[in-house]
Amino acid sequence: MIQAGDTAFILVSAALVLLMTPGLALFYGGMVRRKNVLGTIMQSFIMISLVSIEWVYLGYSMSFGPDVSGFIGNLSWAGLAGVGATPNADYAPTIPHVVFMIYQCMFAVITPALITGAFAERVKFSAFVIFSLAWTVLVYNPVCHWVWGNGGFLKEMGVLDFAGGLVVHLTCGAAALASVMIVGPRKDHGKRQFFPHNLPMTLLGTGLLWFGWFGFNAGSALAADAVAGSAFVSTHLGGMAGMAMWTVVEWLYQGRPTTLGAASGAVAGLATITPAAGYVTPNSAVLIGLTAGFCCYWAVVFKSKMRFDDSLDVVGIHGLGGLIGTLMAGLLATKGINPNGADGLFYGNAAQLGIQALGIAVVGGYAFVVSYVILKVVNAFMGLRLTPDNEGVGLDVAEHNEAAYSE
Repeated sequence: MIQAGDTAFILVSAALVLLMTPGLALFYGGMVRRKNVLGTIMQSFIMISLVSIEWVYLGYSMSFGPDVSGFIGNLSWAGLAGVGATPNADYAPTIPHVVFMIYQCMFAVITPALITGAFAERVKFSAFVIFSLAWTVLVYNPVCHWVWGNGGFLKEMGVLDFAGGLVVHLTCGAAALASVMIVGPRKDHGKRQFFPHNLPMTLLGTGLLWFGWFGFNAGSALAADAVAGSAFVSTHLGGMAGMAMWTVVEWLYQGRPTTLGAASGAVAGLATITPAAGYVTPNSAVLIGLTAGFCCYWAVVFKSKMRFDDSLDVVGIHGLGGLIGTLMAGLLATKGINPNGADGLFYGNAAQLGIQALGIAVVGGYAFVVSYVILKVVNAFMGLRLTPDNEGVGLDVAEHNEAAYSE
């Protein structure tokens, strides 16, 4: 039976998750050089259109449609056939099926947008669009079905992923790793330092992401209930703890705390608490956020020392964050918070940690291999990189014939 409160809550949550994509655009846009700001923002914005269309006519049915052998949904819901006002008891029995569909659509939109931070400032827009569409069909949709779809084999095994540690953050982190390996570093990377052109823009984007993350995580309860309340609290505590730890470590290691570090720490904490948000206590959420701030900071430092050009730290923050959060759910989850979840190792269920590790290996390995193949194919047929001259001019003029700022 439809509950008005639950329906209103999920509609608002869907709007909050949509807001995260423009927030991500500002977050990334502020960190690139001024000649690439519009091109970087465009790579996030266009996903709202491209992936939403894909989701309606293919993606939703592949992800949540009637199960085929545990690996994929069939296409009987393509074009939203049969997806209307009547609730679907398998997913959310108190909200209209179409509301559940549009809520999940927002997750599909932002996930490929997250990958763009890895190859910022050097990929052609046309190649990026083809890659993103293929990646959504071949990586996001199947993994979404495995973890969240009714009958998905990882869901049936008991893998816990409350709001996307595997489906969103680990998949995009694995794709980011593959893309950096194939696309290669930016021109002059390692020879001179690339400074962010507008850190206030990045901080504004961080605030919008944090705000939207409450819909991302709390909304994943799919009802305005106690689990949603716990996920909301855990989300905030994870983000604030990640910011605190990153800032302290950066201050001790580099001598000064930075605004970029504070923003990066907050996003690391938010990404890491995501898979565990609806399963853990507030104290566990703080521990997860602190772990995220510490580990993700050193991952970014290691990246810099290795001169690995993951431009905006997608691997170190989202990939590692999703991995850590998924493992820590296997340690800290408790049915005392979510009776429909599972207990982790520290609550007497050691097997859950193994199940979580298996989920990471399967999803991470699949996302990396398929992303690598897609990138190789796109590169062979149309080329991924800008020409050296166009990379020097910048995305804004070379790809879009416009400029963000007057001289």
